[in-house]
Amino acid sequence: MLIKIYPENPNPREVQKVIQILNDGGVIIFPTDTVYGIGCDITKPKAINRVAKIRGINLEKAHFSFIFYDLSHIADYTVHIPNPVFKLMKRNLPGPFTFILEANKNIPKIFKARKSTIGIRVPDNPIIRTIVNQLGNPILTSSIHDEDDIIEYTTDPELIHEKYEHLADAVIDGGFGDNEPSTVVDCTTEEFEILRQGKGELIL
Repeated sequence: MLIKIYPENPNPREVQKVIQILNDGGVIIFPTDTVYGIGCDITKPKAINRVAKIRGINLEKAHFSFIFYDLSHIADYTVHIPNPVFKLMKRNLPGPFTFILEANKNIPKIFKARKSTIGIRVPDNPIIRTIVNQLGNPILTSSIHDEDDIIEYTTDPELIHEKYEHLADAVIDGGFGDNEPSTVVDCTTEEFEILRQGKGELIL
């Protein structure tokens, strides 16, 4: 299913279609402020396994991130966030960044045996943030990769739909995506470190 949603004014009816798919344990492909992502409601283990299978990732070694609407619910899934780190995130989010933080015991059981950290995304994209806000749970996300070495990330939602229509339950057409991933910032040590320089230039 290809669902067209305009970022300027996300249509509530189309947004509700996506929410229903996620509530039913579905997998969606969606725009962010960087590349298109594939994901699901983090409380649906079967859907998480499907995402890992579609991406060809071993779930035990996977580095997934969670998309939040804003910073207000991040503390639900992380251990104490030092004040300098919180200020850094506040300066740069919403934006094209993934912040790595220590996870707490509230993250779903499917992740607990596998990792003690969590990637935090608050993309500057009203479509996915509206969906997350109305869903009431964070959304698991992994980037859509292209087999072409030159175009590492698929940017055209119609081509993404052609490729994934039998694998994902819905592809959201929010216009062309970027082909540059987010900047990844490790905040688990006293001195935060940029693990991958992507689209975002960190405001210190």
